[in-house]
Amino acid sequence: MSSTVTSGGERVQRGKVRAGRPGAVWALPAVLFFTFFAVVPMALAFYLSFTKWDGLGDPKPVGLANWQKLLDDPRLTQSLWLTVLLTAASWAFQTVVALLLGVWAAGRQRNRAVLSAIFFVPFLLSSTAISVLFYALLDPNFGIIQKDTLGSSSGAFLAIVFVGGWQFIPFHTLIYQGGARQIPQVLYQAAAIDGAGRYRQFFSITLPQLRHTITTSTVLIVVGSLTYFETVLILTKGGPGTDTAILPYLMYEAGFKTYDFGYASAIASALVLAATGLSLILIRLTGFGGMRSTREGM
Repeated sequence: MSSTVTSGGERVQRGKVRAGRPGAVWALPAVLFFTFFAVVPMALAFYLSFTKWDGLGDPKPVGLANWQKLLDDPRLTQSLWLTVLLTAASWAFQTVVALLLGVWAAGRQRNRAVLSAIFFVPFLLSSTAISVLFYALLDPNFGIIQKDTLGSSSGAFLAIVFVGGWQFIPFHTLIYQGGARQIPQVLYQAAAIDGAGRYRQFFSITLPQLRHTITTSTVLIVVGSLTYFETVLILTKGGPGTDTAILPYLMYEAGFKTYDFGYASAIASALVLAATGLSLILIRLTGFGGMRSTREGM
């Protein structure tokens, strides 16, 4: 049976109206952008991980030598532990604060829109500018804290966690705000009729309904923490000693201090594999991949 297309792009057939699905060509610009600026650089880094290259001349194939060097590196265990610890601390700090702020910002409080815009300002600044700012604020001689915070292992580590959270909590707050607004109000109304208070509603309705949003935020935090670099370089330079020398910082030292770009590429490739693997595990364990509805509460 013949069909016609309306001016709104809807296909009419047998008296029914069916919305047309956009063709694959609409995804072509995004696919090309992702290919040239993500897939190709990752493929080149993976190729360089099997070569010896100082940035000049042609790379020379060395097989698995760089990967073996990575496994034999005495700094690997400490850097790996610091990276895992930084990821866990960043997740705990950013998730708790961003979740609470996001749920609050989804409400109808007075001046909520203005305060939400102010909270979002740190995310608009670059990591370099923020790191330089806090480096000056934490200076033991001229800063606001008359103490060598960056000179101690615990102080330097906590400073990195705080500065990273200060920058990226606004972004995750926005994610939680959007998720909280999608929760049907009828759930809260029914809970209020049953006598549930604000805290009971938060733990029995809001948190369960935000489970997929929490998964999304967690994946972004994990991937971001595994590639954390600028703040460590500017605030601590991997110090004191090597107490904050995480894996991305080792990659920087290998590539731009010893000019061993093959070994640096091996570290970068290992980070990509680790981030991808952890993301897939999180999605698998949380059931995020089976989500079908575009709304949290449906």
